[in-house]
Amino acid sequence: MASQPSQQYAFRAQKRMGLVGGTPNYTPLDSFKSPEAPARTYKYSPDGRLFAYTVPSGVFIYQAEGAQLLKELPLPNIVEISFSPRGTYISTWERPVKLEDGSQHKNLRVFSVSTGEELIAFTQKSQEGWDLQYTISESHAIRLVGQEIQVFRPAEWSKGVVDKLKVEGATTVSLSPGLNPSIAVFIAEKKGQPASVKIYGLTTLSATPMSQKTFFKADKSTIKWNTIGTHVLVLTQTEVDQANKSYYGETGGLYLLSASGTFDCRVTLDKEGPVHDFAWSPNSKEFAVTYGYMPAKSMLFDKAAKTLHDFGTAFYNFVSFNPQGRLLALAGFGNLAGNLDIFDRRTLTKVAAIDASNTSHCEWSPDGRFLLTATLSPRLRVDNGIKIWHCTGPLVHIQMIDELYQASWRPAPIDAVPAFPQGLPPAPAPSPSVQEHVAVAKPTPTKAAGAYRPPGARGLEASSVYKRDDGTPSGHSTPNGRYSRSPVPGRPRPNNRRHVPGAPTSPSPVRSPEPEKRGRKGKNKKDKDGAKKDAVVEDQSKPALEVQTNGKAANGPLSPANGSVPPTPNDANGLDPIAKKVRNLNKKLKAIEELKEKARKGERLEATQIKKMDTEAEIRKELAGLGITS
Repeated sequence: MASQPSQQYAFRAQKRMGLVGGTPNYTPLDSFKSPEAPARTYKYSPDGRLFAYTVPSGVFIYQAEGAQLLKELPLPNIVEISFSPRGTYISTWERPVKLEDGSQHKNLRVFSVSTGEELIAFTQKSQEGWDLQYTISESHAIRLVGQEIQVFRPAEWSKGVVDKLKVEGATTVSLSPGLNPSIAVFIAEKKGQPASVKIYGLTTLSATPMSQKTFFKADKSTIKWNTIGTHVLVLTQTEVDQANKSYYGETGGLYLLSASGTFDCRVTLDKEGPVHDFAWSPNSKEFAVTYGYMPAKSMLFDKAAKTLHDFGTAFYNFVSFNPQGRLLALAGFGNLAGNLDIFDRRTLTKVAAIDASNTSHCEWSPDGRFLLTATLSPRLRVDNGIKIWHCTGPLVHIQMIDELYQASWRPAPIDAVPAFPQGLPPAPAPSPSVQEHVAVAKPTPTKAAGAYRPPGARGLEASSVYKRDDGTPSGHSTPNGRYSRSPVPGRPRPNNRRHVPGAPTSPSPVRSPEPEKRGRKGKNKKDKDGAKKDAVVEDQSKPALEVQTNGKAANGPLSPANGSVPPTPNDANGLDPIAKKVRNLNKKLKAIEELKEKARKGERLEATQIKKMDTEAEIRKELAGLGITS
């Protein structure tokens, strides 16, 4: 086994950049000096040997172990950088510009890491999919130019294109890993023609495709190969959802194809909705999918698309195996709460539940024992920082960083890290940063708010009367849970009712246990007669009113007649027809007087308002006929 590289992670923020050592101390590397100018991006080489970042003045390449500067490339305005699998070459991309001589701007360039020499350059307008794709041995590199796949030999860049294949309508290509590389080509749906995926052998491009599948509802695709490059998953999507159920288009389907052409199928997903995420296990024999409208369903399939395990439904939209394939993380990030659950692949049981709210980025450490979660800008501009969790759940390190843009583990080959143990490893002691964060973020205990009390019930006597025991109703509440009226807030009446502060002081009849159902419109004669009888009973049983003055009860009862308590108007159901008629006519006269006042002030009246004023004489005549003079 190769020498074990130290655990390390990198971060990039608005004002600084850093390399931090791993367990147990998580101390920054003093030998690495943060650039003075804001860095635009950084990248580790896939083998973890090199680290590079770009600033407006150029690109700086470091040895990741020890942070020793190896090479400086004076390349201004570089936006993207990328290493080849073994770190032999570094590619740079800058925004294309118009040159004065009219020639094409070759904004994609490939350099030798060891010498800094420029080896080849291309014109690449789109930033999406800008980089070349290499085989793991770096024997070949490919790129898609228009509808043509071009093949290069990195050892002989000077020879240019050594092989090519034109595929009509090709929009995406993906080079497989493994010792026998294949190329998956996606052709989007166009003019009624179905979309398709075709798989070619890298060394036999001119031959017919080894495998292909056609399907509809596919404007774009996501292609993921398994680790050894024998099977590929293709997720298709449309730009627009015809059913208007999603802003992000409609999921066409998830398809599984073998590179040899011996097997292909559509993965059966038994819950309606989009595919949120899918991932291959590092063992290349199984994959996990999270799909369906929330709460989403998560399933584990084998390489023949047969169901191995159902994890049930939960609010998940992220799935990831640890590099050893022993643990599976299912989480809900983005607009979800940030719950992260870890399952043991052997027992298919949950071994940890983590609250990783506001997570923008999540990834496993190379040894499979830790998870790094980060809250990044501009997704969220508050509480930016990095948290590292052990696979059994405890938080072992935290680093808060303002305006954090990027964070990631240093990669390491699987054979260069300690083997994952048979049982789950114990969690190390948390770093001092965790204790400091808990001390700062510990919330101060607050008194429980309790049940709401209206202003009139907040006092000495009222507080004791309104007091409740946990889970029990107040001592003097009515059977239906509503407050009844009582002369003094909190003082019980013989009928076991209470006064509601601010409500009319005139008591109302107690509701019967089974109130009659009444329509919104007019009531029949039987209802009216019953209402009249109720009004008579209410008037006869009206109790004496007691009023509390300055906290003391008055000596005698008060009645509406003495003017101390305003009388409560009778219910409209208790008025006789003549009284109702008089009341309505008086309302019309009042409205006419208001219109006259507006006319005297010079306001402009509408024709309907003037016509209404002309009816004053008729209304007064009608009132006189009822024996009312005004």
